[in-house]
Amino acid sequence: MKHNVKKILSSALVHILLLALVFINIFPLYWMVTFSLKTNDEILGYSYKDAETGQRVQVLPNHVGLPHHWEWGNYTEAMKTGNMGQYFINSLAVTVLAITITLIASFMATYALTRLVWKGRKTMSKFFMLGLTIPIHAAIVPVYVMLSKLGLLNTYSALIFPYSAFALAMGILISTGFMGDIPYDLDEAAFLDGCGTWGIFLRVIAPLMMPAIATVGIYTFLQCWNELLFATVFVSSGKYRTLPVGVQQLFGQYTTRWGPIGAALTIATMPTLIAYAFLSRRIQGSFIAGAVKG
Repeated sequence: MKHNVKKILSSALVHILLLALVFINIFPLYWMVTFSLKTNDEILGYSYKDAETGQRVQVLPNHVGLPHHWEWGNYTEAMKTGNMGQYFINSLAVTVLAITITLIASFMATYALTRLVWKGRKTMSKFFMLGLTIPIHAAIVPVYVMLSKLGLLNTYSALIFPYSAFALAMGILISTGFMGDIPYDLDEAAFLDGCGTWGIFLRVIAPLMMPAIATVGIYTFLQCWNELLFATVFVSSGKYRTLPVGVQQLFGQYTTRWGPIGAALTIATMPTLIAYAFLSRRIQGSFIAGAVKG
């Protein structure tokens, strides 16, 4: 009897802790969405003069509760006045192209470093891994000078190429774990059937690397979608600005409308949540697959 009571209490404690963790993770999303539907008066509080007493009454700000008046116009203002629609398209174009380049380059580089035998491949592998140790802030000046000499500033390429380059090292590291699990017997069998280097890579290795696409893709997506420093320094034209820079532009010098800023933040955050919602199981499965040897 006592054993059953202890088991029930321990189970209840675990569920309470899990619910607390869920609340801690969900609350910021709730706060952001409700924040985006409030007016400045409701967010900051306001005061008014009472007609009967003639005294000023202070209304406290509503930070946590639901909006008293659902201000859906904040989203319209963010999309039109804040130009979030154009910035969203820019972020999407830059992110998709950066992910594509990173996936192709990391898979091909991993194949050359792990499956082919050539002089200097170990040195080259170490060279690629050095990319993990270089802080993004330390490279901003040389990258800026390089892009300036190539005439790529204020273009999509000014973001696509640096994003892909800085994601390449992690992409190779992740891909190496997956490709190392593929038996070399498959390469030999394909070679005996008449496949060359490209044939083995495209027909044998690439299809088996599909689980790694989710892992490398979501890592690159998060790195590109939320990046602000490069997007601020390398792009000054409003035509090519991305969402993080667009949100920053909504802050006024003297007054700031916080509702549209909350709407812009919600617009910028939703694609990440949607991507994870659809890819969460595949991502978790790919991590497990990459961790198991044999």
